[in-house]
Amino acid sequence: MYEITPQHSFLVGIDSDGCAFDTMELKHKECFIPNTINHYNLQAISKYAREAAEFVNLYSKSRGINRFPALLETLEWLQRRPEVQARGVTVAIPDSLARWCREETKLANPALQAKVEATNDPALAQALAWSKAVNDSVAAMVRGVPPFPFVRDCLQKLSGQADMLVCSATPNNALRAEWHEHGIDRFVAAICGQETGTKKEILTNASKYGPHQSLMIGDAPGDYSAAKANQCLFFPINPGAEDASWERLYEEGIDRFLQGRFAGDYQRTLLEEFDRYLPEKPPFRTI
Repeated sequence: MYEITPQHSFLVGIDSDGCAFDTMELKHKECFIPNTINHYNLQAISKYAREAAEFVNLYSKSRGINRFPALLETLEWLQRRPEVQARGVTVAIPDSLARWCREETKLANPALQAKVEATNDPALAQALAWSKAVNDSVAAMVRGVPPFPFVRDCLQKLSGQADMLVCSATPNNALRAEWHEHGIDRFVAAICGQETGTKKEILTNASKYGPHQSLMIGDAPGDYSAAKANQCLFFPINPGAEDASWERLYEEGIDRFLQGRFAGDYQRTLLEEFDRYLPEKPPFRTI
């Protein structure tokens, strides 16, 4: 787990996919979902698999969770769809993968690779093959996607006043490539992806800063949960309204944070707005 040495009085954690970069739709629709259909033999119900995966990863309160729990949740929704049952397709939930997700703290390929080598479990090997294929697809597909407008402006405004960490569930290599490609890695003290630890673990660095002097910027409920667990303030980048959210952060949020006027009514207003953007229940029928 990354341990920061504070250089400033403030800490800011920043999520990447869907938050700093408009890559969520591209990665999930073009990289994750095709590989899920292929590796889990969902060709006969591909339409429903796509709908379930998009709901979990993009359009629900599960948005932004680690890929392995998200895979399990996608399969669980498919089990509950009457259209899937009507087609006589059996969707299995791999017990060993679910158990590994509960027990492992670093839900990433290196830990899964070690578990596969130790157990020769076929369901874990299947998940590892899927995850590696996803990474290959992302490496081949995702390029030329700049940060959202006002991201660079916000980083520049915070520079010299706050220590900044990329705090993401994306693999480290992909994060480094994206932040370096657009020349914004120079603003952050470290890039912390899924191999580093969970967002909650990474944000334990907030304990080195004073009350109300740590902030997490994220686009998903999991980002807020990680912030709340570490007594961090939270600025939401609202899904579908990312440009306006970053502009608002630049125009008012950063000043409020640095001047000690963020906590309280302003924070509550942001959270109430954020809660309305993502539903808990899917738009499709379930049984």
